[in-house]
Amino acid sequence: MIESPVVERVLARGLQHGGDFAEVFVEDRETSSAVLDDGRVEQLSTGRERGAGIRVVAGETTGFAHTADLSEAGLLRAVDAASAVARAGGRAPSRPPVAFGDTGSGRPGAGDAPTSLSKADGLELLRRADDAARTAGGAISQVQVGYGTSRRQVLIANSDGLWATDDQPRTRFSVSCVAVGDTGLQTGYETAARTVDARLFDEVSVEELAGLAARRALGKLVARPAPSGEVPVVLAGGSGGILFHEACGHGLEADHIVKDASVYVGQVGKQVASPLVTLVDDGTVGTEWGTAGVDDEGRPAQRNVLIDHGILTEYLWDYLRARKEGRVSSGNGRRQSYQHLPMVRMTNTFLLPGEEDANEIVAQTPYGVYVAKLGGGQVNTATGDFVFGTTEAYLIENGKLTEPLRDANLIGNGPEILRRIDAVARDFAMTPGTCGKDGQSVPVGCGQATLRITGVTVGGTAE
Repeated sequence: MIESPVVERVLARGLQHGGDFAEVFVEDRETSSAVLDDGRVEQLSTGRERGAGIRVVAGETTGFAHTADLSEAGLLRAVDAASAVARAGGRAPSRPPVAFGDTGSGRPGAGDAPTSLSKADGLELLRRADDAARTAGGAISQVQVGYGTSRRQVLIANSDGLWATDDQPRTRFSVSCVAVGDTGLQTGYETAARTVDARLFDEVSVEELAGLAARRALGKLVARPAPSGEVPVVLAGGSGGILFHEACGHGLEADHIVKDASVYVGQVGKQVASPLVTLVDDGTVGTEWGTAGVDDEGRPAQRNVLIDHGILTEYLWDYLRARKEGRVSSGNGRRQSYQHLPMVRMTNTFLLPGEEDANEIVAQTPYGVYVAKLGGGQVNTATGDFVFGTTEAYLIENGKLTEPLRDANLIGNGPEILRRIDAVARDFAMTPGTCGKDGQSVPVGCGQATLRITGVTVGGTAE
């Protein structure tokens, strides 16, 4: 991307102006996407974005500038702008010139020529999915399918001698269906997304994705109102990972911890969950959606055990906060693009599987709600209180799944929910998602095996 002597001179300029830390983040991202809406191509686009974000830190003040001009002159103008902001907070001692250590690189195979998806092949996949969704039932009235591919190549270098690169291909395919009936319009959605190129479609059947989305919409046409009040809830494998990402994971991010804005402040070493709960954040898991070779501060992605058999063991750290606290980064500094500052973020966050059979967990639940698919939600990290929507759920009666339920909300408190988990199965699964925080969005993975929570407040409408 950029030769190391140029990067050295840019970093040295940041230090010469009084910075005690300087960083260059270079990104080259190529994207392609298409959307088929009711059989018509509504979007077909390709794009490329290249640029650099430069950070200079002086004492407690961070200066940041970004530029799409990757010439040495353009980079020097950006580092001067960042330095000017940093200097406004007070001058730090000058640092010696930068000497890069061993260079780091991303995942094995990163940088290989990607397997691309031609526009013709992409449109064929969309049409196949559209056909499959419509043949699932005559009540399907609308179908929208789309795919997106990207290849993100990054270079990160800083004044502590770090030099790291990564090559991150990602591919996503989604299907959304609307069914119409006596209960009005009902929707169903399904997606597949991996940190891999077009080889995703060697592993994923778009027809199966479309069929699942359509059946989800059709099932809601005969759904009854969900119960209201506190009931046992069984979360299907993979479906509830987003709940633990939001209700627990965000509260373990170090920026919330150092601001005393998390319910988990001061809880390391204490029992915060059921002994059945081991919560992990791992950026190295196969080709999951949150996987990468290095984070966006150049630190190798790694596996971090946050809660071990119910005991809180660690928080998630980005590089600068860890550096300030005398800690080691956990590889969780992430940013949306070169135009954004990094912040501590999750990667792939999941509960480890247990030993029970998923069907037996349902059979041993006399009454409750079985959630096959969760939707979006929100959480207050300071208190742990959350609200999540269900997009596919069923009533449990006498240990059996009976009627489908209309969409409802799950309302609770993250730490309390962790304590109420009393059964965890072996059927572990992951789902992709997009995490939003402070105006930035990044890809993440979420997962868990089928598990039971002894009591969750369901905001249904049944009397």
